[in-house]
Amino acid sequence: MKTDYLPGTEFTLVQQDDMYHFNSDTVLLGRFMKAKQKDSVLDIGCASGALLLYASLHHPRQITGIDLFDEVLEQARENLERNHVRAELVCTRVQDYRPAEQFDVIVCNPPYFDTENEELISTNPYLAGARHESFLTMDELFKNVRRLLKTNGHFYLVHRVSRLNELHQTSSAYGLQAVELVPVYKNRTSGASGVLLEYCFGKKRQLRISQPVYLNEM
Repeated sequence: MKTDYLPGTEFTLVQQDDMYHFNSDTVLLGRFMKAKQKDSVLDIGCASGALLLYASLHHPRQITGIDLFDEVLEQARENLERNHVRAELVCTRVQDYRPAEQFDVIVCNPPYFDTENEELISTNPYLAGARHESFLTMDELFKNVRRLLKTNGHFYLVHRVSRLNELHQTSSAYGLQAVELVPVYKNRTSGASGVLLEYCFGKKRQLRISQPVYLNEM
């Protein structure tokens, strides 16, 4: 177990060795998402609580994190308390989550990899849940975001650029439209490796392609 600083903030987090650690995708998504003081924010798969801490910088009226494992939520709870941030934490699959109200903002750093090759799935349940679609497929993610998101709400996502076509097809099937896209590169000579996406449900809007991010220049 070690303590790490959350980049761009004064927050520190404890991260257990056998659990999912925040990485550059987490940092990019945390800096990309936006929220207002009147908003309620949901983090699907909150892990150590890094995205909950980034969300708190916007001072929304409510922050909620859900995750699959009680042990993971205990780590998130410790990190929130050490940084004096209040949030509701719920142990549940998003498919089973039934809150009293929908959310203004939803954020998710989802599992990126499908489960066609079971040999590649980690035997560590915490890492398997975070990295592979065993517990949450792309279709299930968008289906439940649509259910949990208010009309004119915003959904922030980081994913692999190789699955961009699939992301477009799946989000469109549930009426979620991409309104901002940020390509992510390892450096200025590499191909794009990731993508940050903001989706909205409700009023039709045009897609904005923003300036790319280069990981080696962060």
